[in-house]
Amino acid sequence: MSKRQKLSTGTATTPEAVANADSALALHARGKEHAEKLLAFINYAWTPFHAVEEASRRLIAAGFTPISEREPWYAVKPSVKPGGRYFFTRNMSTIVAFAVGAKFQPGNGFYMVGAHTDSPCLKLKPVTASNKSGYNMINVETYGGGLWYTWYDRDLGLAGRVLVREEGAPAGGAGLKQRLVKMDRPLLRIPMLAIHLQRDIHTAGFKPNLQSNFAPMLATAVKTALLDTPSSPSASPSSASAAAAAAAAGGNKHSPLLLSLLAAELGVTPEAIVDFELHVVDTQPGVLGGAHGEFVFAGRLDNLAMSYVALQSLIDSCPDEAALAEETGVRAIALFDHEEVGSESAQGAGGPVMRDTITRVAAAMSGGQEGAVERTLRSSFLVSADMAHALHPNYADKHDPDHQPRMHGGLVLKHNNNQRYATNSVSASLFREVARRHGLPCQEFSVRNDMPCGSTIGPILSSNLGCRTVDVGISQLSMHSIREQCGTDDVALAYDHFLAFFKEFSALDASLDVDSLPPAAIQGTIADTPCCHVHH
Repeated sequence: MSKRQKLSTGTATTPEAVANADSALALHARGKEHAEKLLAFINYAWTPFHAVEEASRRLIAAGFTPISEREPWYAVKPSVKPGGRYFFTRNMSTIVAFAVGAKFQPGNGFYMVGAHTDSPCLKLKPVTASNKSGYNMINVETYGGGLWYTWYDRDLGLAGRVLVREEGAPAGGAGLKQRLVKMDRPLLRIPMLAIHLQRDIHTAGFKPNLQSNFAPMLATAVKTALLDTPSSPSASPSSASAAAAAAAAGGNKHSPLLLSLLAAELGVTPEAIVDFELHVVDTQPGVLGGAHGEFVFAGRLDNLAMSYVALQSLIDSCPDEAALAEETGVRAIALFDHEEVGSESAQGAGGPVMRDTITRVAAAMSGGQEGAVERTLRSSFLVSADMAHALHPNYADKHDPDHQPRMHGGLVLKHNNNQRYATNSVSASLFREVARRHGLPCQEFSVRNDMPCGSTIGPILSSNLGCRTVDVGISQLSMHSIREQCGTDDVALAYDHFLAFFKEFSALDASLDVDSLPPAAIQGTIADTPCCHVHH
């Protein structure tokens, strides 16, 4: 029996069943293709810095122009103009890209997809050096709400940003340069305690103290003393010199071994390293999995999956200036840092980055016209894109019986009347209409009444900008684990949905303005009904 026949239902193969089977098979193939591209992005983007670097590289390759927040966007000759495509970064961990429609007029809206570049992880503390029981350890701080027990017994590497002093710069002067580093080999490990030493783990549960029981192991002190100290008999003159330099550079803050590893990776001397922001990261790359290759197994799906889909759909919606010829709005994406810890930072969604962007573009395009910024904000629409909770086959009771998103079911619209999500009937209907016009499926999610609800950048940006917002996401399992899981079809479906949103939303949005509708016609007569009470 062919795959097409297996997908068809009933004994008779109807033309509709064949068409549905062909469509499902085509989606399966496209889903795997899109998922492979997603994995290429995730496997490079170990940290928000690397995610922004990779996004910048792709935008430049697609013809977007990098601009700086420190430079004027409108002077004698405007640098932001209709038909143009631009991007900028903030802190190298947040990136905003936008394409201005050729028919943009002052007061027209931004049509945005917002996501985030950060994920729960371990970050190195300011003083990293730690020695315990004959081991060289690394001091780390938990970032976000991770499932930390999943980090035990994993092969861990280091990645992030390092500030180095350029050669020839005086010690007290300038000459600092940012370098990204990615040590993608097993350097660290957090070993689990054997069951023989915690016999009650299955009854009491695994409850490690994250200060005392969660430090990654870098090396044994005896091997470090033998191989990486200036006085070691096995050390070559060059390695002895490097070890001495690393010891001097680290002082009491960092182990000479760590600085030597960083310096070798960057091709600099240990003394050149001024400071760093490093993340501990799982070295196992993301892969396709499942019997049919229908799953994505990877770290950081929350939320690099939505970041990738937003980025790629924006790029593909406007491959050149001609693609913006009929666009009346501004197509934009914003990939923020610090969502996992509340978004309250200069580069987080709670900061001014998106309002600054809209304000500057609206002002530049209007020549200072009164109310242009405010009208643009009110005309704008945000898709807050963050991963959603798929129904878990082993914990189905954790979902509301009537709100159970499934893998391969399309984007999930998230609802919460207590404003943990910013979706309302208008924003949901407009987003669903985009899907309906292209035959794309959608799903609905609302949390159980007896469980707390998470949140996203949606309510934060909606309240800061005053714009309409819908919260959506690809459904996934194992959220905030070191290895997460989603379906391949949903990557393709999310891409299709966002691509259609960018291309068509400005025209669709013009068809509905709930604040300008005429009052409903009141028919009939309202008569007071006697209450029948005896009043004294």
